Amino acid sequence: MEKVIAGKSIIVNEEGYLQDFNQWTKEVAEEISVEEGVGNLGDRHWAVINYLQDCYKKEDPLTIRKVGKSGVTDIKEFYELFPGGPLKKATKIAGIKKPVG
Repeated sequence: MEKVIAGKSIIVNEEGYLQDFNQWTKEVAEEISVEEGVGNLGDRHWAVINYLQDCYKKEDPLTIRKVGKSGVTDIKEFYELFPGGPLKKATKIAGIKKPVG
């Protein structure tokens, strides 16, 4: 289905995850972040988002434990940055597919 995000027509699934990573922009991420209740993205958010996107591009499966051991953030900060389901919210904001599990 299509949804207008940051003035662009974006293809998302029924849960709001982007179906085409190439449609992702920082402006799209900022708008999704506000929708998800995360608010404005700071440097720490962007560090996590960049890490998640790198893993996605390498087809490296993501887990909360893996993010916590990444050296980018620890699990406590991950939950503080993306409250109420950090991996799901962070991957949605990063424009990548919903994590399995």
